[in-house]
Amino acid sequence: MRVALVRQRYDPYGGAERFIERALPALERAGAELTLIARSGKGWGARRFLAVDPFYVGNTWRDASFARMAHEAWEAGGFDLVQSHERIAGCDLYRAGDGVHAEWLEIRRAAAGPAFWSPGRIGIALNPYHRYVCAAERRMFEHPRLRAVICNSNMVRGEIGRRFGLAPEKLHVIYNGVDLEHFHPRHRAALRAAARSELGIGEREVLFLFVGSGFWRKGLDAAIRALAACGDPAFRLVAAGRDRDAARYSALAATAGVPGRLQLLGGREDVRPLYAAADCFILPTRYDPFPNTALEALAMGLPSIVGRRSGAAEILRPGKGGWICEPGDVPGLARQMREAAQVVRGEGAGAAARSTAEHYGIDDMARKLAALYVALAASVPEECRK
Repeated sequence: MRVALVRQRYDPYGGAERFIERALPALERAGAELTLIARSGKGWGARRFLAVDPFYVGNTWRDASFARMAHEAWEAGGFDLVQSHERIAGCDLYRAGDGVHAEWLEIRRAAAGPAFWSPGRIGIALNPYHRYVCAAERRMFEHPRLRAVICNSNMVRGEIGRRFGLAPEKLHVIYNGVDLEHFHPRHRAALRAAARSELGIGEREVLFLFVGSGFWRKGLDAAIRALAACGDPAFRLVAAGRDRDAARYSALAATAGVPGRLQLLGGREDVRPLYAAADCFILPTRYDPFPNTALEALAMGLPSIVGRRSGAAEILRPGKGGWICEPGDVPGLARQMREAAQVVRGEGAGAAARSTAEHYGIDDMARKLAALYVALAASVPEECRK
């Protein structure tokens, strides 16, 4: 089966990129012939690649021009199935790895305050990029060729069903998969001492690890405030990821009284040494369809705290290697951090975390995707061929 995968740009720190990088070989083992359509083939590791890289100025032009030319490329390629990771009308299959943009905007509006004239709300309303993405999202979901949507969480499945009225049989929940060998507790054991030494973490200190770009959405501010609320000088927080306003979080740590207990590392391509160094993963995200980092941490045997508005919350077993938090509840998050610190000092938490991840191996995810491809290819309605 000839399948086109569409993703505009490669970000070595992005969750969708990690999905594609690791899914490509697994899907090919399952029998699919995959071609990646992207602006550049660098970094992906794809054996078959079509370059679509039109000139642009600004985000809106960037996405719109890529959508138009990617559509032309897959029509010319004669693929059996087109799976897009971008909001492009006319694909057969859309993977909603980025969630629903309209849902995310509602969360941002609520955080900006109830007043319509608040700067945050006005900025969202006047931003042409948000209008473009929401319109593209609706066009794609309403297009007659769209036959199925891969949702990486039940949360996303519910959002799409409510907002766009898609038939339930079109919405398939296939959770992200993790490479259970690449992220294995034995690597954590082998890397731990050197990684903690490099970070300057003492033997008796408890290290909480945050991994994610876009710090406000991922809840780094809540993690910093909770670290301060814990009141334990042995607690440390390390954050890996990118944010244009990273200095703001250093300033927040200083204001909260924990400037020496926060390290901002920037983006890291290989995060395994950080998982090895940490005692607990923390991601009190405000909105995240399904963070790969949470699954990677669990696979390494790292107990984890994740936000309720996260697909990862659906797979955690509270009290068994995991905790589910409310990002806005700083005292509650601090209590969970103190509880986690007690649990990780004992035995069993790491095994429970690993046990959770073992249900979500990448080969299992690839088999589910391949089965969906076969089912879709077996019956192609006439309107989908137009």
